[in-house]
Amino acid sequence: MGHDLRTQFVNHMILHRLSPYTIKNYLAAVKRLAKFHNKSPDLINNEQIQEYLLHLFQECKLSWGSCNVHLSGLSYFYKNILQWDETNFKLPPRPRIKKLPNILSIKEVKKLFESTANLKHRTLLKTVYSAGLRISEVVRLEPRHIESDPSRMMIRVEQGKGKKDRYTVLSSHLLDELRVYWQKYKPGKWIFPGYDKEKHIGYSGASSAYDIAKKKPA
Repeated sequence: MGHDLRTQFVNHMILHRLSPYTIKNYLAAVKRLAKFHNKSPDLINNEQIQEYLLHLFQECKLSWGSCNVHLSGLSYFYKNILQWDETNFKLPPRPRIKKLPNILSIKEVKKLFESTANLKHRTLLKTVYSAGLRISEVVRLEPRHIESDPSRMMIRVEQGKGKKDRYTVLSSHLLDELRVYWQKYKPGKWIFPGYDKEKHIGYSGASSAYDIAKKKPA
């Protein structure tokens, strides 16, 4: 990169309050591009920039995040310094990282329930584990979703994952737990209401009940 272009680039980033770390990374991105093609960056076109990004991703084996830093730096330079109306270089879609869920053992689940003194929170957690519900599903349960007729024994989950309705099994043990809870709290519209009885318990509140119970010593 020529001295004038570099100075202009640095001054622009300083005036726009970019952090020293960002300035360093953006400068490095443009410098590496110029070195790769052995050309001043103002003589490099979209196709050559795209070729360079693919080189970083496929041959240098940089992570998607590192490649994205280069992309951001190059986009900033060409849009703000060289005044390109449009840039047509991009990265492949970010790979989806699939992580296996952390499944508790039967002993750990039992300890979790025993560590939860609050009846409302304990019943919520038992509903999650017994019926195989997500936090986002259990907090929105209403009395009409509990189909306790002996011929049914189902829980209706409305607008679950993928915005689809489904049914899950209602065990007799969970039904007994829900009845004990109902007699004490008489919740009303929502089975697990928040402080405002007209609203269900929040996702963070339900998650906190799990986190608190899990941290309690045996």
